[in-house]
Amino acid sequence: MGSTLGDILVREKILSPDQLRSAQEFQRKHEVSLASSIIALGLTSAEEMAQGLSRQLGYPYIDLDQFDVYPDVISLVAVDAAKKYMIMPIHRIRSFLTLAMVDPTDLDVIEDVRFRTGLSIQPVIASESGISNAINKYYGVSHAVRPKSSVEDIALADDSKISIIEEAKEDFDVQDESGPPADEAPIITLVNSIFVEAIKKGASDVHFEPYEKSFRIRYRIDGILYETMNLPMKYKNPVLSRVKIVANMNIAEKRLPQDGRLKMRVKLEKGRKDVDMRVSSLPTIFGEKIVARLLDRENLQIDLTKLGFEAESLELFRKAITRPWGIVLVTGPTGSGKTNTLYSAISTLNAMEKNIMTAEDPVEFYMPGINQVNIRDEIDLTFGAALRAFLRQDPDIMLVGEMRDSETVDTAIKAALTGHLVFSTVHTNDASSTVHRLLNMNVEPFLIADSVVLIVAQRLVRKVCSRCGVPQKMPARVLTDLGFSAEEAGSVQVVQGRGCELCNNTGYKGRTALFEVLEVTPAVKDLILQRGQSKDIKRKAIEQGMITLRRSGLIKIKAGITSIEEVIRETIKD
Repeated sequence: MGSTLGDILVREKILSPDQLRSAQEFQRKHEVSLASSIIALGLTSAEEMAQGLSRQLGYPYIDLDQFDVYPDVISLVAVDAAKKYMIMPIHRIRSFLTLAMVDPTDLDVIEDVRFRTGLSIQPVIASESGISNAINKYYGVSHAVRPKSSVEDIALADDSKISIIEEAKEDFDVQDESGPPADEAPIITLVNSIFVEAIKKGASDVHFEPYEKSFRIRYRIDGILYETMNLPMKYKNPVLSRVKIVANMNIAEKRLPQDGRLKMRVKLEKGRKDVDMRVSSLPTIFGEKIVARLLDRENLQIDLTKLGFEAESLELFRKAITRPWGIVLVTGPTGSGKTNTLYSAISTLNAMEKNIMTAEDPVEFYMPGINQVNIRDEIDLTFGAALRAFLRQDPDIMLVGEMRDSETVDTAIKAALTGHLVFSTVHTNDASSTVHRLLNMNVEPFLIADSVVLIVAQRLVRKVCSRCGVPQKMPARVLTDLGFSAEEAGSVQVVQGRGCELCNNTGYKGRTALFEVLEVTPAVKDLILQRGQSKDIKRKAIEQGMITLRRSGLIKIKAGITSIEEVIRETIKD
């Protein structure tokens, strides 16, 4: 194995000598491996390179998607080493470890793994994308909790300390308790580890999913679900029961959906951190699926200038929320950041002289100085009932979690027409179709025209990783089909993330919002009074300068904030 990767690829006529020199220059400049440099420059495909190496070196070429790797094999190589060297352990027989590698000519890597594991290394060849996918699958997206091979391993794990904070009690430290039986302690540690890793990664949700022959744990990070663990079935019932216990749910009831909540204090390297969790269980054919939503105050962005508003749209929004009366509506699907936008608005307005009241289902974040009410339909504390009660509490500003029925809409309109500022949400596809949603709730057009002052539609898109994002020139036709003008298409450079350790090899890190802000101007009011169609209202708003969701996305593509794929996924062409 005296030849290097570059020599072999030139000998196989996969690369020319000039191409190899270009790749080596790219490698030195960007401090990445030669294999990554060749792929990044598009000199050959990962598959062709792997097969060429296989022919020259005589090592087998394998498709990692066809392999199932056991947890005890994964644990032999740390995730940091797997990502650094682009390697994947796949099989062990006695003192021999089969190791999938992109570049098996790298003797330093083989020697390092041999030293770390104490095993003889048998290389096989796999593509870089195959190894990257396998790392994400088996190790998790980034430093994930790896499936422990036994309950004993979990019991010995050194996880961060967690305290469950209960309203009526002092802090309750899970790990300091002397109460749990010995066979329960490993499960407590495992559940703690799952939540700690989710918090470290910035996950918004943790999914516990039982299937016929597997028990899967997934994290939602930046709006995308990633599998982080796949546990043996024997863990299913104890793990689900533990989650239900800490969320104050009835562990005996497995036939009906339940909701719970807990506040968790986690000891991390940077200090202690408090995180609220909203927990929901749903009976499925193979057991209860539980989803825990992590509500991290540190991730709540309440600065209006950092939400993603374009300057013109932000000016309209600020103008509307400082009015003495009227209704401001925010619309979009579940998980599109509506709550964050509304919290930002009322946080901006929060002052000693203002009486601000909110009705939410449930309250996601507690905000000092604001009176927040949890909706409870089972005792008839509905949005409509809460709103009527608010009007007897001398309010200045009211936030209603959702306008989901005619009663709530009627009360909100009456409040707006009698000198109150009302914020709420509606589930519609864009700003202009919100008018027809209200009409479908049997609201008279003149009431909509007189009370609603602004409608905001929004979507969340992932941001291109700031570390590994590189400009890419796209064909002008692709850009014009997307919505750019011919003039813009000639100058736009699209930024695409290559994938790195910071972004967990996804090319994206963090999210921003696309906004469509429709001001109810006199011209728009006339169309509402005439029961005009949504497309006519939208056309008129665009004529008056409204930035649509797609246009907001194009602006962010042009600024290098997000990618074409993200904008296409969340918007349609105007």
